[in-house]
Amino acid sequence: MAMVPSKQQDPRACASSDEAMTRRALKTSAARLSMTSNFALVLLKLVVGFWGGSVSVLSEAVHSATDLIASGIAFLSVRASDTPPDEEHPYGHGKIESISGLTEALLIVVAATFIIFEAVRKLLEPQRNAPEVTAGLAVMALSASVNILLSRRLRDTAIRTDSLALQADAQHLWTDVLTSVGVFAGLALARWTGRAWVDPFTALLVALFILRTAYQLFHEALMPLMDARLPPDEESAIQEVLETDARVLGYHKLRTRKSGSHRHADVHVQIDDNYTLVQAHDLTEELEDLIRNELPLIFINIHIEPYHAEIRHQQEVHG
Repeated sequence: MAMVPSKQQDPRACASSDEAMTRRALKTSAARLSMTSNFALVLLKLVVGFWGGSVSVLSEAVHSATDLIASGIAFLSVRASDTPPDEEHPYGHGKIESISGLTEALLIVVAATFIIFEAVRKLLEPQRNAPEVTAGLAVMALSASVNILLSRRLRDTAIRTDSLALQADAQHLWTDVLTSVGVFAGLALARWTGRAWVDPFTALLVALFILRTAYQLFHEALMPLMDARLPPDEESAIQEVLETDARVLGYHKLRTRKSGSHRHADVHVQIDDNYTLVQAHDLTEELEDLIRNELPLIFINIHIEPYHAEIRHQQEVHG
């Protein structure tokens, strides 16, 4: 009885799977750390804000609360976005990260709206005395220091894993750093001058800055959902592979897009009319491997065309 040989697993598939698991572990660890840090800062700012009666500290508590929710969304999205393609999602689940980014932008807008409301209310009904700011100064300094370290960790991980969700979370936290510094300056000024209106005025400036960040996040998250093309340098990497291979006589209809940390591209490549099917197939495999060497997380689909036959077709059919 003839033995049926066992199917060998493609080494490239094994390497790709190991890399995906490593990237997922890095992203999950960074997102979990962000959640833990934000939870502690929210509690601390709420306690200090209510105790000292500072609207700017309370505005920072609200901002950190949105950071906490955003970190939770990022945690869930980075776990889901690397899920392998399935029958209903043949292109994978990468766009979950874009949806996460849009959600974070919306949360920032909600936080900014609340801060503006509270700041305007305080300005219209000013207190005679400046709020107690000593504890507020301490918690703002602590918040800025913690978020500087955490934002850098998330940014580095986002670059390494090409995660839009972590990039949005890192940008969100960096905004928190800048607003914490702003609130610290405002509290210090309120303490120095004794003017109560300085506190809500500082909160208002913080809110306007937060809205600017929300717009930037919204734009960055929307592009992949609209199937925007890859950045010029990444498309150039694909073009260079095609243009430096002497067997490629021409190419056209290059289309690219991004989904989470994965790229997708398809292109029509023209080769010698006399190539056999096997030769054309081998060339396609070589070109795809070269492109994957330049852009590891890309799904590339090459459509082969006979050069002279395609030219005749274009002239006869399309003029």
